[in-house]
Amino acid sequence: MDEHGGMDHQVPTLPAWIAESVDFSRTCRDADARIALAIQLARSNVEYATGGPFGAAIFDEAGRIIAVGVNRVELLKSSLAHAEIVALAGAQQKLGRARLEEAGGRYALASSSQPCCQCYGAIVWAGINELLVAARTEDTEALAGFDEGPLPSDWMGELENRGIRVQRDLRREAARDVLRLYAARGGARY
Repeated sequence: MDEHGGMDHQVPTLPAWIAESVDFSRTCRDADARIALAIQLARSNVEYATGGPFGAAIFDEAGRIIAVGVNRVELLKSSLAHAEIVALAGAQQKLGRARLEEAGGRYALASSSQPCCQCYGAIVWAGINELLVAARTEDTEALAGFDEGPLPSDWMGELENRGIRVQRDLRREAARDVLRLYAARGGARY
C-alpha cells in the first residue's frame, strides 16, 4: 500500500499526479465536496492524458479520504482498471479487509459517472454504505461513446435494498463537461 491509498508500488495503479493533486489530509464532510473531488480526479485524468474520464474516491463517515481511483484501463491493459474498482481496491488494501464495513464504520463511494455493470457488481460486494454519482449512464454513452453494459432496471432500488444509499445527479453538468472534454480530445473508448 502506498501513502496515497493506492496499491503497492509494484502494481502502479495511480498516476504520479495524484500525489501532487490530492490532499489526503483533507476532510470532505458532505456529498457535494466528495463528488467534487471525484469529478476533479476525472478531469485531471483527461488533462494529464493518463486514462479515461472517470474518477472515484472512498470516504469514511467523517469525510476522510481513504482511497482514490481514476480510469487506468488502457495504460494498465486491464479491463478491470475502472476508477471505482481502483478506488475500492485501494481502500480494501489500506483497511485490510475485502468488505469495507466489516470492522464497523460507514463508507461512501463518490463516482464522477454512474457505475457500469462491472463496477455495479463490485459495489454490491465492497461493503460501502453510500454511493454518490454525478453523470448518468446516458451521459457517458452519448457524450463519450462508452458502452456501460446492462444494469438492473431498478439498479438504485437494488442497491438501496442492500443497505447502500444512492444519491445521483450531483454536479451532473460538471461531470458531463469532463465527458465532453474527453470526446473533444479524441479519447479512446475504454
